[in-house]
Formats: sequence, structure tokens, C-alpha cells
Amino acid sequence: MTNQKIRVISALVVRSPFDAAILPAWSDQGYSADVGWTPTTVIMKNIADGFRSDIAIVTVQAMDELIEKGIVEAGSRVELVVSNIGLAVKAGARHPNIADVAALTKTLVDARSVAYSIGGASGIYFKSLIEKLGIADIVNQKASTIPEGFTAEKLIGGEADLAVQQISELLVVPNIEVVGPLPKGAQKSTSFSAAMFKGAAQPELCSAFLAHIVSPLAKTAYQEKGLDPVF
Repeated sequence: MTNQKIRVISALVVRSPFDAAILPAWSDQGYSADVGWTPTTVIMKNIADGFRSDIAIVTVQAMDELIEKGIVEAGSRVELVVSNIGLAVKAGARHPNIADVAALTKTLVDARSVAYSIGGASGIYFKSLIEKLGIADIVNQKASTIPEGFTAEKLIGGEADLAVQQISELLVVPNIEVVGPLPKGAQKSTSFSAAMFKGAAQPELCSAFLAHIVSPLAKTAYQEKGLDPVF
């Protein structure tokens, strides 16, 4: 009997819609998926070290690189979503003002501790943002940083009172509230793509999975978790 499991290595950005609807619907079709969740930066390092899977979901820029190097099948590529960075607090906490860059700057300076990921795309950008705003020393002296994973978990444990990450990643953690996206002038939108690795053992199953993650069901799931589909 043919193995009906697919192996996926994916950026964290789509975990919330995948867990909520996309993977359960895949299972309902009689298939399964083994998904490794990790930041694009880590995925690219692992691939450079020789790691391979069936499907990769990474930033558009990273996918361009994988295609250029002949690691994934260019013809299998699908564009998935655009993601925005947001700010969250623990459920029930006061929502700070982030209406514009000046308000965001004051909120970050006044915060007891801000959680961000030093390995994820959002955290790498946030680090450059606070440097640009001239508040890096102040924020970093009291920041709660993580190498990878979900920054909002620091809200639940009380280690931070603000968490910054892609909105869809914030929503993975229960009992938090998204204050909103970062304001114009501080925001950075990131686009994500998926493709099949060259040499994947079950190309037909991979193609079916890629079609599934750009289906109408998937589109609704992305939208419900704060992502903007681009298909």
C-alpha cells in the first residue's frame, strides 16, 4: 500500500490555520502530514546542511533562492499568503496605543518587557526597527527574547507584557489578545510560498497537497487567522 503521509518543513506563519482547518481537512481525505515548524532562517540553514523533505513553505525570497539553486521544483511553486506583524497582550490586559509610529515608540519604551524572536523573520525585522527608532538599548535591556517559537507564550508566563510577531503566529497561543498590526511606517509585510523538493518520493501526493493548501477551504482558514491569501 502506498504511503499516504507527506513530509513538510514550514515557517511558523501558517501553523494556526494549518492546525485549525487545513491539516484536519487533509486528514479527512485519508492522508496525513508530518510538519516540522521552524523559522525560515533555520529551514534555510538546515537545507544548506543537506536536509530534505517533500514540501517547503518559506518566505518568497527564500523560495527564490531554493529555485535558483535547483533544490525545489520551480513548476510546483504556489504563492500562499502575505503576513503582517502585530503586537499582543495577555487576555484582559489593557491595550496600549500603537496608532502611529510615535505612539508605538512610546508604548515600547514604557513596556515592562517586550517579547520577540531573534530567529524569526518578524524578530529580525523588529530588531532593526527599534534600532531605526533609536530605542534599541532601552527595549533590549528589558526584552524577553526567544531563539524561535511563539513570543506570546512569554505573556502567559508573565515574563513580558507585550509580544511582537506575525499576527498569525501570535494567534497560535491561547488566552492572548492581538492589539493590532504595527502602524504604517513601522510595518513590514512578508510573503510566503510553497514548493515541492526535487526528488520527493511521492510527487503526485505532493502536488495534491500543494493544491489543497491553496483551496477555497485554505483561503478561508488563512483569512480567519489574520493572513492575506494571494491566490
